[in-house]
Amino acid sequence: MPDDNRYSVLFESVKIGPVTAPNRFYQVPHCDGMGYVRPRAEAAMRGIKAEGGWGVVSNQETEIHPTSDLSPFAEGRLWDARDIPGLRLMTDAVHEHGSLAAVELVHNGNHSQNLLSRAPMLAPGEMSVDGSLPKQARTMDKQDLRNLRRWHRDAAIRARDAGFDVIYVYAGHNMTVAQHFMLPHMNDRSDEYGGSLENRVRLTRELLEDTREAVGDTCAVAFRFAVDEMLGRDGMQAAEEGRAVVELLAELPDLWDVNVCEWANDSMTTRFQPQDGYQNDYISFVKQVTTKPVVAVGRLTSPDMMVSMVNKGIVDFIGAARPSIADPFLPKKIEEGRIEEIRECIGCNICVSADSQQVPIRCTQNPTMGEEWRRGWHPEKILPKKSEAEVLIVGAGPAGLECAMQMARRGYEVTLAEAGAEVGGRVIAESAMPGLGAWKRVVDYRMNDLQQRANARLFMESALTAEDVLELDIPNVFVATGTHWRKDGIGRATQRSAPEIDGSVPVFSAGDIMAGQGPDAGPVLIYDDDHGYIAGVLAEKLAEAGQQVIFATPETMVSHFTHLTLEQHRVQARLIELGVDIRLTHVFGGIQSGQATLNCAYTGRTTQVEIASAVLITQRVRETALYDALKGKGLTTLELIGDAANPGFIADAVYAGHMAARNFERHPAEVDAEWFRREITALTDEG
Repeated sequence: MPDDNRYSVLFESVKIGPVTAPNRFYQVPHCDGMGYVRPRAEAAMRGIKAEGGWGVVSNQETEIHPTSDLSPFAEGRLWDARDIPGLRLMTDAVHEHGSLAAVELVHNGNHSQNLLSRAPMLAPGEMSVDGSLPKQARTMDKQDLRNLRRWHRDAAIRARDAGFDVIYVYAGHNMTVAQHFMLPHMNDRSDEYGGSLENRVRLTRELLEDTREAVGDTCAVAFRFAVDEMLGRDGMQAAEEGRAVVELLAELPDLWDVNVCEWANDSMTTRFQPQDGYQNDYISFVKQVTTKPVVAVGRLTSPDMMVSMVNKGIVDFIGAARPSIADPFLPKKIEEGRIEEIRECIGCNICVSADSQQVPIRCTQNPTMGEEWRRGWHPEKILPKKSEAEVLIVGAGPAGLECAMQMARRGYEVTLAEAGAEVGGRVIAESAMPGLGAWKRVVDYRMNDLQQRANARLFMESALTAEDVLELDIPNVFVATGTHWRKDGIGRATQRSAPEIDGSVPVFSAGDIMAGQGPDAGPVLIYDDDHGYIAGVLAEKLAEAGQQVIFATPETMVSHFTHLTLEQHRVQARLIELGVDIRLTHVFGGIQSGQATLNCAYTGRTTQVEIASAVLITQRVRETALYDALKGKGLTTLELIGDAANPGFIADAVYAGHMAARNFERHPAEVDAEWFRREITALTDEG
């Protein structure tokens, strides 16, 4: 505990019904792309959170019945007793470290498309399913409601038998049937479950009462509730019906887990919401209404803010999903006075994108996330050095910094050489763009660590040639020289036919704009065939600077990838508000005589657009000259890492640097044989 004890309030135990949490750190339910498909990986990841000091560790939305089938997404599943052993792996891993385990039971209503089960889709009324399928859910009749209550009760009993200490009723994120019944636009019933708010809350009350009756003597009953839909008068608002719901149910659950919805609001990126604790204005009333403990989130990373929220009576528990992903040991570091060692969440939502793509969770700040069981990686532990070997790392971008830090942690003598005047590579360039300032935390965390280590040396403005490297006589070299953006227009849609560019207007790359070079006058064409976040950010930057911007892309939306990070709608709205001329489904055809050619991606029809300059954002070129020049020069180790090996996200570069450090001095055959462990379905006669 820190000498001044200023954070001691965070480490007080808190009673939740019949169970007691050892402290106020509460990892709220969050998806991870593992769930029932990869239960060992799920258990190991949650167990690491408990080891890191989270007093309560929750799983994720957990389906209670085949009529709430979220396939192909790998969430939790508790359809019957056969699901108990997989969940028991998690509760055992969490209990091993003295923490409480929580399960978020859910029936998703029309949010479930039941693609695997092919069961009927259920909802308060007749409505389309939530998604793009041309299918509908049917109105739940009284028997359906009785069935739902039985399914939920049975799942609660199974959850208790699986070892969970806290069992949720879930009405949030516009993803659950309990919440759907509360919302007037989804519930137009005329029976006792529709009409007045009290009637619309009836189902939730029954689920809470059923759960308490079934397990309430041994397990706490938690209620996760979205107090505000963030739609103003068009939705439930915290100041009105949101508060009224809390008043109606105030003392019924043992714990209130409150937030805003939808998910894109609850997990807003720093690009559009830079403030930590941004949900406080919506949820602060809850403790005025109930005597039960309250947990809330808001990308909370500052220990001082955490203490303030508890002392002001806003919450009893510090809730976190993304901060617990970025640093599973955040509570331990606060408890031990190691605040500067916290890996702060940057709010990029790469973690969310993994779940959206149905793969195990990952994190820009924490490359071990999702690899705890698969690779045996621990966020705070790494095997010590095997020899007295020295290591040279060329390039202090995200891959180079992570590799250097982990090599130094292992105990090797590390030399890090950076050609530029500032460390960070692409992270520094991108973090200077609109809304991305928090991304600099990737550099800050690693530089703070390296500066504490006597076995790590950093040399700036050191553009090394192959001769320089060989002269240093360090036999193990990792080349992390990154990439540069091409500006010839060649990308996915133009791979077969290179655009013709006659030089009549200046053409810039994404790197040029981030380096401060840029068009003096508009109109400027931004052509995006990268489909990530960069083109949208640069369009915003130029438009804010007063440039007339034309944004063209072969895709059907701006910055297509960002729908996986829950921000695409905000990206496109921002550009529309800034007056950007958006040309969707258009392929760049070239520039001649001050005109850009844009070809319809479907028909090939051509449009000519008058422009004064262009920014072509398509692909990157790997910087491999140094690596190529060092091949065959007798080095013991020569490895290309990060973007220089495979251009991708910052998270990919950090991961590559981390892997290089972990695998150093391992035999290649051993590395290949243990790529990662897989969870393979066992075939039995039962099927």
